[in-house]
Amino acid sequence: MRVLHVIPAVAPRYGGPSRAIFEMCRTLQERGIEPLIASTDADGTGRLPIELGHPLMYKGVPAVFFSRQWSEAFKYSHPLARWVDRHVQGFDVVHIHAVFSHACLAAAKACQRHKVPYVVRPLGTLDPWSLRQKHRRKCLLWHLGARSMLRRATAIHYTTVEEQQLAEGPLGLGYGAVIPLGVDVELLEVPSGAGSFRCRYPSLGPDPYVLVLCRLHPKKGLELFLEVFLEVTREEEFQQWQLVIAGEGEAGYVASLKRLVWEQGGQDRVCFSGWLDGAEKVAALREAALLALPSHQENFGLSVVEAMACGVPVLLSMQVNLAAEIQAAGAGWIAPLERAALLEILAQALRGERERIRRGQAGCELVRRRFLWSAVAAELATLYEAMVQKISF
Repeated sequence: MRVLHVIPAVAPRYGGPSRAIFEMCRTLQERGIEPLIASTDADGTGRLPIELGHPLMYKGVPAVFFSRQWSEAFKYSHPLARWVDRHVQGFDVVHIHAVFSHACLAAAKACQRHKVPYVVRPLGTLDPWSLRQKHRRKCLLWHLGARSMLRRATAIHYTTVEEQQLAEGPLGLGYGAVIPLGVDVELLEVPSGAGSFRCRYPSLGPDPYVLVLCRLHPKKGLELFLEVFLEVTREEEFQQWQLVIAGEGEAGYVASLKRLVWEQGGQDRVCFSGWLDGAEKVAALREAALLALPSHQENFGLSVVEAMACGVPVLLSMQVNLAAEIQAAGAGWIAPLERAALLEILAQALRGERERIRRGQAGCELVRRRFLWSAVAAELATLYEAMVQKISF
């Protein structure tokens, strides 16, 4: 089976979706499915240094890239749209990742024109909170093609039940399939070389640290979390704690976060490490005492699952769609995005080492049951087969 994956951009700066699509496709390849990623060269205001218009291997996956011609938000690419329309009949299924971008709308139109079944993964963009952001632009795109794309899809791929419920009721959508993202089984294995992350950042010393591992964006709730962390760690009981913020974002926004830390005198307790990947990211996860993701909206949260795979407990806002599963498994703490409650819950998490260990172990077991890429790929393969055969899923 050949599956075309269409995604507006895959540069690391775009966060979890850029990482997950390659891990997803590599695992699908192991099941005998032939994936091909079609995307643009968008990388913020820059471009990925990549050959355009010809299939190549990129991060271990066949891919083809096209120029983003204008608009960082919409990522318009006429060459991508033209290529998809010419080649889509050579695929059994098309998997579209995102909604309000040119590549996605163009791929859906091509599939409709050539009668190729397609599934849309909305990436949380149908959440009511997300729809309120840049509402006029999204309302226009909804009427220009997004509504038709979703309602004529063979399936819609949600990664959590919460994401499905938030989207389907208000928008009148059906054909939903809930299939999570995953992690590689290697993360569950005990590594050698403990302390390698601290070696790179000696200012951390032997002190415990909270890790924030995400794209640095206002929706992640970082301003409130920084203020709460700095307030909690002024107390003598918690003065040994540090915070590592690992990620990249728009330069102005990152500068505003660093300025907030400086104004509150927290520069000796907060480390901005920049983007982490590969072995360095795994080391940072494994050496963390707690991972935090205080987002205003998060349809999944791949870093959450990666942390649990490493035996690290998590502290999430209630708006992270994985929160219900984490709470049911006893794998972390769930907090409202409200200052007093977040202060209390963060203090609980920092105070209880034995409880952190217990919840970390519970998270590791949850990953084994639910979030391994091998199991996720099997579910995706079943979905694709059902789409091709036009049977219920």
